Amino acid sequence: MTDLAISTPAVRQRGSEWQRIWNVVRLHFVNIGTTIAVPSMIMGLIFLANLAIWAIIRASLAPGDRTNFSEGMQWSGSTFYIFVYMLVVAVQAISATFPFALGLSTTRRDYYLGTAASFILLSAGYAVALTLLSLLEEATNGWGLGGRMFVTNYFSDGPVLERFFVFFAVMLFFFFVGSIFASVWMRWRAYGVIVLGVLLAALLLGAMLLIGVTGSWGAVGDWLVSNRALGVAWWSLLPTALSAVAGFFLLRRVTPRN
Repeated sequence: MTDLAISTPAVRQRGSEWQRIWNVVRLHFVNIGTTIAVPSMIMGLIFLANLAIWAIIRASLAPGDRTNFSEGMQWSGSTFYIFVYMLVVAVQAISATFPFALGLSTTRRDYYLGTAASFILLSAGYAVALTLLSLLEEATNGWGLGGRMFVTNYFSDGPVLERFFVFFAVMLFFFFVGSIFASVWMRWRAYGVIVLGVLLAALLLGAMLLIGVTGSWGAVGDWLVSNRALGVAWWSLLPTALSAVAGFFLLRRVTPRN
């Protein structure tokens, strides 16, 4: 609360449009515990837990089996947490700052543009960190244990820029999907979020049923293999853009409530 109060004079400045948007960005970074510290801390705990598991498994394997262990770890999904958690971060960030910003006469348009810029900056920052960790993981042969957490088949093991873009695109996707959940939460509260979750689950299950009925799982697998992580990341920008637009129009109709 104290940090928000300290930032009030900067947010009150009307200035140019770019200045107003930048003030919203600054507002989102007042509480770095929610956006940076907590996700990083939990990721660190997951990493330490993985190190312990890898060490136990490696110690129980014969030397000839350790290569197979390392290859199998390429399917590790340990990093999925950090991506999905960005949806939660988006909900928390918007819920905490939207009423405050509007109370300082920030327009919904400026607020959402500033929020989008914050999501882009956070995605880029996390992508840089994950890219560096993936390079370090390779350089140390899986942290000396043959483990894999940041270099997996789900993401890219290619050049540095390719890895960065894949991490960045996935982060951005969950941030803007989170903006939809945040807008729905602020307008319809828990009931709205439940309905939205049910609708998304129904769409996903319906798509899986359609693929199964038409016998298209092979085609889906071929598409994923041919596009690789980089191609899928490029395609993910389409639902990301749609989510960003949907979040904007939903937030325009939100009335802040205590």
